[in-house]
Amino acid sequence: QVQLVESGGGPVQPGGSLRLSCLASGFTFSGAVMSWHRMASGKERELVASISSTGGSIYYSDSVKGRFTISRDNRKNVLYLQMNSLKPEDTAVYYCKKPSSGGRNSMDYWGKGTLVTVSE
Repeated sequence: QVQLVESGGGPVQPGGSLRLSCLASGFTFSGAVMSWHRMASGKERELVASISSTGGSIYYSDSVKGRFTISRDNRKNVLYLQMNSLKPEDTAVYYCKKPSSGGRNSMDYWGKGTLVTVSE
């Protein structure tokens, strides 16, 4: 019963900030790599950021590096994406993902997404 529920999306002006949250359940969150992806209209799905199970290793795409911060609270089973200096190009549906563990019958799990709209 893996479940990922994103929240925090909405409209925001350019230069503004927004924090997305992903509440996870149904697995050992503290032992899992987690990531954020986004998909803008007419564009391919893009990996935005990922974080290791302990938070010690982090990856950002070039397009968000320096502006976004991925973090996690393993005691609350929550993944965060702090988005600062937002640009219209950041407009997209943002998805939380639990990648496959590689174990038997493992698979990727995705949230249903939360829409971020950056405009005047």
